[in-house]
Amino acid sequence: MSLLIGNNLVVSMHYTLTGADGQVLDTSEGAEPLNYLHGAGNIIPGLERALVGKVPGDTVQVTVEAADAYGELDPNLVQVVDRSAFQGVESVDVGMAFEARGPDGGAQRIVVTSIEGDRVTVDANHPLAGQQLNFDVQVVGVRPATEQEVDHGHVH
Repeated sequence: MSLLIGNNLVVSMHYTLTGADGQVLDTSEGAEPLNYLHGAGNIIPGLERALVGKVPGDTVQVTVEAADAYGELDPNLVQVVDRSAFQGVESVDVGMAFEARGPDGGAQRIVVTSIEGDRVTVDANHPLAGQQLNFDVQVVGVRPATEQEVDHGHVH
């Protein structure tokens, strides 16, 4: 008998992620399945909820609103900084991504969204924040997590 997807189980799945316009944003096609620890916050909440109770062989199509994915766009994460904040970088261009220290001291990805003279606008929102996401998932496997995986909160 197959295990039903639930907390503290390792789930293997193939997926295709598309945006509201149908454009493929990410896929496991042609690669190994994605493995994650269910209930540990390793995937977006809306997708995780849609997979509860599924078994290997099940397919799931789910639309996840921004609030249950990477969140709404947060205007507080968009800042204008002086060009001097990019010391040691020869050329700063729109679209460039950098790693900066977040308010909590951890690493935070920022993207340059515009440049006007010495004023550089950066955005620390997740690239998929504010977007409705569509997942087409095939559950490949479900197994109990090891004690170490549960303790660490991710698959080994």
